[in-house]
Amino acid sequence: MNMYKLLEQIIQKSPKTVFLVRENITFEELPKYIKARATSLHEFGVKPGDTVGLLSHNIPEFVSTLFAIWYLGARALLLDTNLTADEYNNMTERAGCKVVCAEKSFFYDAKGFKFFDITTKDEKTDENLEPYPLKDDDIATLSFTSGSTGIPKIVPLTHANLIRCSENLEYLGQWLRHDEVMYAFLPLYHVFGFAVGFLAPLHFGMGILLQSTINPNAILSDFAQYNPHVIPAVPKVWEIFRKKIIDGIKAKKKWGLVSFIMNNQKWLRMIGMGKTVDKVLGMVRGIFGKNARFLVAGGAATKPEVEKFYTQLGLAFAQGYGMTETVGPICCSKPIKNRVPYAFGAPMGDVEIDIRHKDSDGIGMLWVRGKQIFGGYMNNEEANKESFDKDGFFCTGDLVSMDKNGELHFAGRKKQVIVLDSGKNVYPDELEALFLEIDGVKNVAVFEYEINDKTVSYGVFSVEDGMTMEKLAKEIAEKNKQVAPYKWVTHFAMTTEDLPLTSTQKIKHHVVRQYLMDGRYTERHE
Repeated sequence: MNMYKLLEQIIQKSPKTVFLVRENITFEELPKYIKARATSLHEFGVKPGDTVGLLSHNIPEFVSTLFAIWYLGARALLLDTNLTADEYNNMTERAGCKVVCAEKSFFYDAKGFKFFDITTKDEKTDENLEPYPLKDDDIATLSFTSGSTGIPKIVPLTHANLIRCSENLEYLGQWLRHDEVMYAFLPLYHVFGFAVGFLAPLHFGMGILLQSTINPNAILSDFAQYNPHVIPAVPKVWEIFRKKIIDGIKAKKKWGLVSFIMNNQKWLRMIGMGKTVDKVLGMVRGIFGKNARFLVAGGAATKPEVEKFYTQLGLAFAQGYGMTETVGPICCSKPIKNRVPYAFGAPMGDVEIDIRHKDSDGIGMLWVRGKQIFGGYMNNEEANKESFDKDGFFCTGDLVSMDKNGELHFAGRKKQVIVLDSGKNVYPDELEALFLEIDGVKNVAVFEYEINDKTVSYGVFSVEDGMTMEKLAKEIAEKNKQVAPYKWVTHFAMTTEDLPLTSTQKIKHHVVRQYLMDGRYTERHE
């Protein structure tokens, strides 16, 4: 089994279903585009076993080129569109990549590989060119880890890994439905967008609405015109939409009424006002189009008040957890009542988990095993020895706990855990979530730092214009009272700049730390 055979199976089941919604291309029409692109790449010199780079935004040619690479028996190197030429040179060299299919805006004078214009119109199709007989353990994609906590490593994912991921998403079969539309504006080169915006629609026979920009106006226009049913996004985007909705209602001086209805809808329905509730909430939900019913978050923790807001609107909301090495989500919460805040769900499908070396709070290291999990980093035996045990369990490097519902909670990255001189551990994610509740704080990074030969928890706060150091210090002191004294952040810096983020909106803590050392931020020590 391989990804192209999977596509052929889907074509048999859902030939007339529109897969590429904006382009109005059905599943049964897709092979003609794939074979034409495969012909062009074959003439360009691509052979079975080659590594071919993909450097593109979410455009239809990304999909046809990816399948064409597999059609030829090659593997795809998925490249982040936000990097530099030096980084692309390093990645392509390390992955042995000689051809990169890219949009022309990414072209530069590369020496180690050739660029192929991914937007090229394919002029002909070689009808004698047959799909290469790939096996399930052949490599399908190569990705580099983000490097937010260390040196990037190459993650090879096999066809079996990808297919098992799509099968394990059956866990969400109640909310992912055949012939509906998935909104795909998360970058497909990233594992979250790839798994949810590409693999899931393939498995369920859904359409995907590709969007290559994160411009809010373009996204809202898509919602109004195409009415997608399922919308995945990183938590920061859900926060932005929530604020936009609330600000828009406040501008009409109706927020008091709407918030009252949202918070009291249960008893309003009991007294016969259900139609009024449905009308008001339906108007608010309308920003996402008339068909929106399921929202998915991943890449970071979603604030409880954000999730509550959307569920009160009548939208199902799920929080997922995964990483590049696991082909995206291996755990996902189900949109059920009485969910514990910040929970990101139970294991999906055949994924096994083991929480090891728990502390007194039940927090331990998450190890996972299953056919969805990759088999090891490419050409990096040292990392593989550290990451896998003798039973095939992979160490995620993430600290988690489990709640009464059997769902996991993220406590932080092992490499980002702050170990104080007392030996106590401080988890940055817990403090960052706490400080993000401060009005005027846009983002915050908490990390281990040394002040006067003493290890402390240090915070760098990105704030809105108007925030003063004195006001911020007062707010931080108030929030500190909500946690044990050893966790308090009393050393911090402030900036009106946005903190550096990865493509999935995770803070690059190591970059923030370097900026602090370079004197880029205004500091205050207590």
